[in-house]
Amino acid sequence: MQRKSLIYKTNVEYGDYTMNHVQGCSHGCKYPCYAFLLAKRFKKVKDYEGWLEPIIVENTLSLLDKELPKYKDKINILHLCFTTDPFMFGYDEIKKLSLQIIGKVNDSGIKCSILTKGILPKELIKYSKENEYGITLISLNEDYRKKAEPGASSYMERLDSLRTLHKAGCKTWVSIEPYPTPNIIEQDLQEILDAVSFTDKIIFGRTNYNKDISSYKEHKHFYNEQVHIVIDYCKAKKIDYHIKNGTLTDSN
Repeated sequence: MQRKSLIYKTNVEYGDYTMNHVQGCSHGCKYPCYAFLLAKRFKKVKDYEGWLEPIIVENTLSLLDKELPKYKDKINILHLCFTTDPFMFGYDEIKKLSLQIIGKVNDSGIKCSILTKGILPKELIKYSKENEYGITLISLNEDYRKKAEPGASSYMERLDSLRTLHKAGCKTWVSIEPYPTPNIIEQDLQEILDAVSFTDKIIFGRTNYNKDISSYKEHKHFYNEQVHIVIDYCKAKKIDYHIKNGTLTDSN
């Protein structure tokens, strides 16, 4: 597929500018996935099965050549990606294109932020040390991962790739979102935090658009407790953090 433009200002609270050079995502997250719901609503994809078949924007690099000079003085950081995955697990062609994109963006003097449920490639070590590389990690339980993120890489593979970049001096971060309530899975947030204690920043957020969450009567109290656990942990470890809007409802 081709597009007329790629780079745009995002409304995501911790984002700046972003781009999505792939439509769809084979990870098939069943939280449910907001990106899929949005694509279906605007008739960009017919159904879940269609969403699982990613389509590359084939004129990505030529569009970047046109748009990067235009946005160069406006962008603080360019994020890949909010509606797809730049290192989709098992798709070497997407990985190759994403690396080319990062190279072009860095050559323009712009740093990148990356978020994936795939494996961060070691090649990223050679790119700008101003880039920020992140993984999504909402559990350490592989049975839950297979249920919630059936097409994504294993949690340990993600962690290992993130740790490799961190040891090489890269900036790293972790998104613990959408974090599930105990009626979905019983787990200890402290264990997840300990697993990512080496990272530079942690983003934490609740699960949305899920009937199981709203039917759990204590969900507000639960998320308030988890937020305080994250904040206390990050302060003690001197890790930067961001709590997503709507996750904390306790004014204290």
